[in-house]
Amino acid sequence: MQRDKIKIWLAQVRANFLLLPVLLVSLGGALAYKQGHFNWGYFYLTLIGIVSAHVSVNLFNEYSDYKTGIDMLTERTPFSGGSGMMQAGLTSPKSVLIAAWLTLFLSFIIGLYFTLKVGLMLLAIIVVGGLATVFYTDYLAKWILGELFAGLCLGTLVVLGSYMVQTGQIEWSAVVLSIPPGILTALLLLLNEFPDLEADRKGGRKHLVIKYGKRKSILIYGVSLAICYLIIVVSCAYNWIPRTALIACLTIPFAFLAFRGGWYHSTRGSTILPALELNVLVVLGTDFLLVLGILMK
Repeated sequence: MQRDKIKIWLAQVRANFLLLPVLLVSLGGALAYKQGHFNWGYFYLTLIGIVSAHVSVNLFNEYSDYKTGIDMLTERTPFSGGSGMMQAGLTSPKSVLIAAWLTLFLSFIIGLYFTLKVGLMLLAIIVVGGLATVFYTDYLAKWILGELFAGLCLGTLVVLGSYMVQTGQIEWSAVVLSIPPGILTALLLLLNEFPDLEADRKGGRKHLVIKYGKRKSILIYGVSLAICYLIIVVSCAYNWIPRTALIACLTIPFAFLAFRGGWYHSTRGSTILPALELNVLVVLGTDFLLVLGILMK
């Protein structure tokens, strides 16, 4: 029975998505390590705080989608459409909401501790992330700001914050390195919105796919991918980040296939599922290879 509850809650918090924050924290930590600044205790504490914040985002999103009925209308896939735990009666809305606030509070306490160690610049990052967590589903996702804040708060700011915790400062190399993961996180959300288009529209959301349609949105996806890789190449060429980080470009063929799958879906009506799978591979693979590339220097 206890094991079943654990499985249910792992599904409820969307545990399969939690590798992303681990890679983002590792990326900021890897750059700090190569610059001679690293504390394993700080690293693990940061990891707990960021994963907790990510869980909180997922739970707030699930709670809101349950209340608005969006998840009753979605075509559920391994990558979109919610966990379905509340709809199946396996968890209650009250318990999910309590868990969302508790995990957010845990991440805030850890962030407050690091603010006392690092300074107010980190506090600004924490406040932006906290506000985005609470207001994402009910407001930002209805103001065509969902993708932007997902990329910022579950991508760029995580890398920067993890670097700051270790070094106590922000350097140009960290800023540049944090941009591609931010773009990739935003694109992870963007493509995952394709199957939920009609359900999100009926639920009052307004994101890029709703505003521009699938065909224009997949073009935005493709151009953004190209910009992501271009930033990596240019940053390595100018030695802003180690040239070994070019290894991250090994995911380009998969990125092309993900774009092609999304294009065929938006123009020919073919299934989007293979593109969603490739998109996850591109995001996690590129972030992982960036970590590896930094450590290879």
